[in-house]
Amino acid sequence: MAGKMIEGPDGRYIVGTVKIGEKGQIVIPKDARDLLGLEAGDTLLVLVDKAQGIALVDNERFQRFARGVLAVQDEPAD
Repeated sequence: MAGKMIEGPDGRYIVGTVKIGEKGQIVIPKDARDLLGLEAGDTLLVLVDKAQGIALVDNERFQRFARGVLAVQDEPAD
């Protein structure tokens, strides 16, 4: 589906579909890798919600987000 991305609101995209291989592996579409700057060897966090499905999150981005949340918790209340 290269070159046929569908851009939605707020920086969201539909970039294609993937099939699960015999070993449970998927290939992340090139358009998605390019949008996020993902490269071979990068680590993704796998989040699962039985009602909503699976989300893959760039582990570095998630760690920065989590550190930010924890930093806010450490700030004294006004």
